[in-house]
Amino acid sequence: MRIILLGPPGAGKGTQAANIVEAYNIPHISTGDIFRKNLKENTALGLKAKEYMDKGLLVPDELVVDLVKDRLTEDDCKTGFMLDGFPRTVVQAEALDTELEKLDMKLSAVLNIEVDQNLLLQRITGRRICRSCGATYHVSFNPPKEEAVCDLCGGELYQRDDDVEETVAKRLQVYNEQTQPLIDFYKNSGLLVDIDGQQEIEAVFDEIKKALEEAN
Repeated sequence: MRIILLGPPGAGKGTQAANIVEAYNIPHISTGDIFRKNLKENTALGLKAKEYMDKGLLVPDELVVDLVKDRLTEDDCKTGFMLDGFPRTVVQAEALDTELEKLDMKLSAVLNIEVDQNLLLQRITGRRICRSCGATYHVSFNPPKEEAVCDLCGGELYQRDDDVEETVAKRLQVYNEQTQPLIDFYKNSGLLVDIDGQQEIEAVFDEIKKALEEAN
């Protein structure tokens, strides 16, 4: 099972990613994890990426693709993988297709978790986090027993700076602008499967499993 997972902030992508990895016993691959691993191990690719990052520059597509390709050749990817946060652009998607062909691999499906923008705003702006233990709550969907107080440790609950409405709206706009061409690309290739992310967590995962069964 070789999957790409797409979804805007607040769509529940992290939860579903964990479900997929557990159910299908495949590695969860994100570019952030790849960068950290290569930097920690001082690999040639990691050192190249570090040169750009130290200058505050974006790591070029070609190098990002090389890092991902290198990761996909590791033993744990032989039975499949799930890419999360990559590709981000059509250029990266086309490069990934080329490298997968060289590795004699084909994508099974591109899962796109869809959630209405207003609901995304409600989900993210209502999130509250405990300063002491990091527990997460929601003012509407999962409120604490006592307002602004953590049920677990009694710590203060706060709203992250990037969870305020104006910032969230901007993040969603950027995501939509960047990702729409990618969605169109995979739709045209017949790999895209839209998933209704507004259902209960279990229902969303049931829809994902059904889509992957049909794709396989």
